[in-house]
Amino acid sequence: MKVEGVYVPVVTPFDAAGQVDFPALGRLLDFQISAGVKGIVACGTTGEYYTFDSAERDSVLGFIADHVADRAQLIAGINDLYTAGSVAKAKAAKAMGYQGLMLAPPIYCLPQEAEIIQHYKTVSAETDMPIIMYNFPARSGVEISVEAVIELSQDKNIVGIKESSGDFSRALALINAKLNDFEVVCGSDDQGADYLLWGSRSWIGGVANYLPAQHVAMIEAAKQNDFVTVRNTMQEMLAVIQNQESADYNQKAKLGCAAVGHPVGGVRPPLQAISNTDSEVFLATLAPLLTRASH
Repeated sequence: MKVEGVYVPVVTPFDAAGQVDFPALGRLLDFQISAGVKGIVACGTTGEYYTFDSAERDSVLGFIADHVADRAQLIAGINDLYTAGSVAKAKAAKAMGYQGLMLAPPIYCLPQEAEIIQHYKTVSAETDMPIIMYNFPARSGVEISVEAVIELSQDKNIVGIKESSGDFSRALALINAKLNDFEVVCGSDDQGADYLLWGSRSWIGGVANYLPAQHVAMIEAAKQNDFVTVRNTMQEMLAVIQNQESADYNQKAKLGCAAVGHPVGGVRPPLQAISNTDSEVFLATLAPLLTRASH
């Protein structure tokens, strides 16, 4: 599986009763695919996968697989507290037709480097599916070292890493290592232009839930070495991205979806709705982009 283009870690719409709103999810997926995104990441952190029981997880994965079909690559988030849990989730996703997996180190248990490496090698061996590693130490509590990434890139199934540490020097080290058949994926939304300038051509970003066309435009411009367009598009989005990344990421992703005409409800506990003031500031920051898009 070649990792290239924009991949959306799709939000999960909820209705007024807090249940998954599948019609709204279908409409949102259509909106994103029509904008040219390359793939959909189901059950990612932005999708609030951690609030699903097993039956609900299966229903969300199954709906996305059926609705998207062959219109975009299907990537399943398979994070779990332990390796066997991720393997089981991977096998279930494979049976539904998913082409790839996204996987962070197990959270909470704080594995050492050798244990992280073995975690990935075990999932690779037992599932034989393409894996995008996910480095987000702020959430998982551990970092996948550059040396570990280089070692794991030799595994035939490990095809990339979503780099969300925020430390761009790590991304540079990996990009400049020129690893074979391995993609360093932008996972820090505010650094999208930096990744593209240095040769990455893939982006997994939560802001693409509601601004997919702008993300796609940046990737396409970079392919043409048009970095003026890359910079200008990022400048237009940057204040929105920075606001969303400052706090309440999932809530603002859903506010953004509603602002572009795709209401998806609120978030599930323990997350709560943000204040009216914070909502108004975010939407005011987003408004100029929507005005430009309408002209």
